[in-house]
Amino acid sequence: MESQKQSGPEPPIKVSTINCIDLSNPDIGESVALLKQACLDCGFFYVVNHGISQEFMDEVFAQSKKFFYLPLNEKLKVLRNEKHRGYTPMFDEFLDPDNQVHVGDYKEGYYIGVDVPENDPESEKPFNGPNVWPADGVLPGWRQTMEKFHHEALEVGKAVSRIIALALDLEVDFFDKPEVLGKPIATLRLLHYEDQFSDPAKGIYGAGAHSDFGFITLLATDDVMGLQICKDKDAKPQIWEYVTPIKGAFIVNLGDMLERWSNCPPCTEFWGMVKTDILLHTLWNLTMTVWLNVCLLAKQKKVLPSFPKSGTQHI
Repeated sequence: MESQKQSGPEPPIKVSTINCIDLSNPDIGESVALLKQACLDCGFFYVVNHGISQEFMDEVFAQSKKFFYLPLNEKLKVLRNEKHRGYTPMFDEFLDPDNQVHVGDYKEGYYIGVDVPENDPESEKPFNGPNVWPADGVLPGWRQTMEKFHHEALEVGKAVSRIIALALDLEVDFFDKPEVLGKPIATLRLLHYEDQFSDPAKGIYGAGAHSDFGFITLLATDDVMGLQICKDKDAKPQIWEYVTPIKGAFIVNLGDMLERWSNCPPCTEFWGMVKTDILLHTLWNLTMTVWLNVCLLAKQKKVLPSFPKSGTQHI
């Protein structure tokens, strides 16, 4: 959607250059090298030719818009529950409470996870449970579209995890283990940002500055340039750079969990990948995010076998 116009001359924008990994490339060594460099640079990279058709990606965005264009009272019927399934209204979240002094994030969202029936003992675990869906009469076919996208995006995440494994001197299928990504906490979030500009001076953001807490994030956006990254949180002043949207691509962000697993810097050369200063905030657009976290056992304080233990256990 179009952003509102600002009065007066617009300040020049700074655009970040990040690597692009082609998942159809038969030269896996090239993909590993690009990922390693991305880790050193900022922890962000594009993924293209990931196997999800552009036609289907367009359909997911179209269906997402249909939900957010519903009247608020209809959306509130599927309000997010304690299992983090369902709708989150505008201003419901504060990603950067120190700086968001007036209101929460200027965005609304919808959480979809791995569907676990209520009568399954696994549903008693955190973040496990049945999904919440709009009635078929309200949005026919919406559930089927989102379930299909959740499955396909999860497969993309697993493909990326295999490149990460090789970059960390692990076996290519290391993250496919049952105790790691065998039963992942994979959350699809549909996000709709209000058609305004952030105003940091007033503590107003589409999404406040933060680092992602999971393993990896896959981000698909429309053509609005809103995502910004900061490569050095300690810089004075901080330098924020836009990430240009690429149609059909995912923007991948390596999260805090990987920092924990690599036993934190400086024990690894992949400084950029494991730093906690990988921050972002956005302007306004329509976004689909898949957070790929691992199963609960793998979230314990252990490190990958290719890194020194330093008093911790290996996964």
